Amino acid sequence: MIRFRRLALAALIPAAALSLGLSGALAQTPSPAPAASASPSPAPSAVPSPAASASPAPAATPSPGPSPAASASPAPAASPPAAAAAPAPVQTADPFGLETTLEAKKVVMVKGTANWDSAFDTLVDAFKALNALLDKQGIKHAGNSMIVYTSTDDTGFTFLAEIPVDQDPQKLPKDMSIGKSPEGKALKFVHRGSYDNMDNTYEAITNHLDDKKLEAKDTFIEEYLTDPLKTAEDKLVINVFVPLK
Repeated sequence: MIRFRRLALAALIPAAALSLGLSGALAQTPSPAPAASASPSPAPSAVPSPAASASPAPAATPSPGPSPAASASPAPAASPPAAAAAPAPVQTADPFGLETTLEAKKVVMVKGTANWDSAFDTLVDAFKALNALLDKQGIKHAGNSMIVYTSTDDTGFTFLAEIPVDQDPQKLPKDMSIGKSPEGKALKFVHRGSYDNMDNTYEAITNHLDDKKLEAKDTFIEEYLTDPLKTAEDKLVINVFVPLK
């Protein structure tokens, strides 16, 4: 298995925000209960109609008292929808160790070697060379740029810089070729930040493989979701794929 030559850093995982809130017992307390008790009076009102007309007059005076109370209760009743809207801005962490299947893509690639001290600059130079070739021939990208690490040691690593294409470029330099990207079962991890700070990502990947007792192939792939030629290094978003045996 490839030895990950990175420094370990502490990982920060955004926590999901939780919210709860519900209140609404006030709507049951209003004095419509006396109004219900006044309903039996219609039975006596059938005998003396004047007495019935007199009873509504007192009934009219209590009713204004309860009605403001009833109008006040809808205000708390309207608050639950506002509380329910609060959980909307909830953040979730990126998938970690997600099982996936890589599909082979046609790519134009260039081989290279790099020292760890200047690793990112070397990778950027490889992407620049590939982009210059494609731009010159008017060929557009058919996917995200990738780095396939083929071997590593204490001083550096060998790699393939790859860019997916739909058509074959012509007159390739000796160090470039047309091929296919890796395929098969793999685990997907996500890194956000600078290339130099990928130490904690690879440390976490190694721990995950050990915990799950999984065996990886002697290679791993970085897919650059952000263009490394145009994106600030500390704003990179990279999918790391670890093919499994």
